Formats: sequence, C-alpha cells, structure tokens
Amino acid sequence: MTFQTFIRRFRILSLTGAIFAAASTGAAAADKFTVLLDWFVNPDHGPLFVAQERGYFTEAGLDVTLIAPSDPNDPPRLVAAGRGDVAISYQPQLHIQTSKGLPLVRIGTLVATPLNSLVVLRDGPVRRIADLKGRKVGYSVGGFETALLKAMLGKHGLTIEDITLVNVNFDLSGSLMSGKVGAVIGAYRNFELNHMALEKRPGRAFYVEEEGVPPYDELVYVAHRDRVRDPKMRRFIGAVERGVQYLVNYPQRSWTLFIRGREKELDTELNRRAWRDTLPRFALRPAALDTQRYERFAAFLKRQGVIAKILPVADYATELK
Repeated sequence: MTFQTFIRRFRILSLTGAIFAAASTGAAAADKFTVLLDWFVNPDHGPLFVAQERGYFTEAGLDVTLIAPSDPNDPPRLVAAGRGDVAISYQPQLHIQTSKGLPLVRIGTLVATPLNSLVVLRDGPVRRIADLKGRKVGYSVGGFETALLKAMLGKHGLTIEDITLVNVNFDLSGSLMSGKVGAVIGAYRNFELNHMALEKRPGRAFYVEEEGVPPYDELVYVAHRDRVRDPKMRRFIGAVERGVQYLVNYPQRSWTLFIRGREKELDTELNRRAWRDTLPRFALRPAALDTQRYERFAAFLKRQGVIAKILPVADYATELK
C-alpha cells in the first residue's frame, strides 16, 4: 500500500468512525460540540485528543466529537453554513475565504508556526533555491502555494517563469523521490521530511519564513461569525489550552493518549517522528492573537495577488475573553 493510499483509506475510516460515535455516544448533561478536523487524524491534532482523553472537554461541560473530513476543503465551509461548531483550518485559507465573504472568525491557534516548506533531495543537485532555475517544481494546491514559491524565488533573483510548475496531486514526497520533479512546495516539515527519511531518500527543506514569507499560523480554530460570543467557544479553547499544557509537560504520556483505541492506524514510526517534530510548534496560549502578525501576512497575500483586499483583522480574528 502506498503512503497516499493509506492516507485516503484512513481518512475515510476516521470520518466513518467519528460519525458513528457522534450518533451513539454523549454525556446528557454536556453541550454537544462538533469539531471538524482539517485532514485525517494525525499528530497535528495532539492537543485536541489529549484534552478529550484527559476529560478536559467534559469538565468544561462539552461533549466534543472530532470528525475527520472526506474532503479537506469542506470543514470551514460547513462551519460557515452552520453545520459544525468549530473547524480546524489554515491561516492563509482564512484570509482567502473571509476576503470572499465567508462568515468565519479565528478564535484560537493550534499550530503557531508555518509547517509549509520547499523540499528537495538532500543528495540532489539543488543546493540552494537559485539552483531551481530551469527545473520542475511540484505542487498540490495552486494559488497560495504558488504565491509562496514566487516570493521565495524572488528573494534569489528568480521568477515563476524560471521554473516549470507541475501539479503532483498531493504526491509531494513520491514525485520528488521518483525524480518527476526537482523540488516540491507545500511539503510539511514534520511529515514529508520524515516520510522521505524512512524511505532512505532524505530531503532538505527551505523554510518559507526564512525565505521572504512573513511568519503565520499554520493551523487555526475557526467558528461562524455569529457564534463567536457563544460561551461554549471560550470553554472549548480553555480545555484545548489545558490539553496542550499537559502535552508539553508529558509528551510520552500524551502520545499514549493520542493513539488510545487507534493504535492500528496511528502507532507508526512516521507518526512517532511527526509527533516529536510537531511538539514545539503547538500554540501554548491558543486564544492569544497577534494582530500585527495577521496584518503583515494579509499585506503579503495582497502583494502576491492571493487576496483582492485587506480586511481589518477584527473582521476575521478575535481573542476570546
């Protein structure tokens, strides 16, 4: 089974299991609360599962169901349509969707640093970004990933016309290891790099925040604009904060909690390595909002032509009190 096939199968299994659990369980005294994940269950979601397994959501009066999507584009749209309480999404996606009128607001941060990176083979011919001239670069999602690449190339005197873009349909590490492309943009430093190392084809990452892209939050919690003041939102973020504090204090115990009941799917060497590499990137204060950081990133997206206008940060991000 290929890595990509495993992802597809596990994503479907996760969604099916979560929906069944949502229909068959729940504490009568607690408020039902649905969280739509951004992708199949993985170490990026560690604080959520620790909070659930440690009972922090229950103590906050919430009966939380975590659901993995069949399509990673769906969660923010479903929350915007009132079909979920909170979605895990991406800060860049939040800027794009709210600029188009989607009624979403960031209420907290899950992963507080970029995970996105430009990856090449460690023993390959690309030693620096300038070496990409005349080469093929793979991507999965157009728009934002292309904007990242454009900014990174520009810092080294290249333009997007100096390379050939190839849509590799989420097969980032596979297309790079097979020689189909000379680099990939959109590879996560906590996953693709570890996957390549396990395949004995180690990669080298160029980090976007070191190559002309302002720092941003990779994963954020978003809610419908009309639900932001719902007390359940603050209780949810408070429980998540307890989860991340426990995770940081007891990473090995937290790993055991994360895989509990899901050992067959989650207890893999790839996930163990990803867990280790994701740990220092979780937001220790999930509710905290750096307004100027969001303003800088919005200005970057505007310069790159990703969004047509810059909204006031208060329109799409808040710090719950």
